[in-house]
Amino acid sequence: MEDKRFRIAHREAKIGVILVIINFAIWYGFAYGLGRQDPTTYTYILGFPAWFFYSCIAGTIFMIVLIAIVMKFFFSEVSLEEEDEECTGK
Repeated sequence: MEDKRFRIAHREAKIGVILVIINFAIWYGFAYGLGRQDPTTYTYILGFPAWFFYSCIAGTIFMIVLIAIVMKFFFSEVSLEEEDEECTGK
């Protein structure tokens, strides 16, 4: 019988990969979407080009909030200690 901790670890690893893909998509989309323009036409937010602000600053803040939400609602605490033999049926 497979340890339930492995199922939890695999699920949480998949969620982690999804979060990385979301982060990359946000960064790439803004950096190469807005950053593709002629630099003389850039708009600025707080002194940063808009592409940089959205991809690096706002994107990072968004990901921190998203990760905190995912950690609270989708991740679970798992004991790393070996379970008792009675509980595992060994």
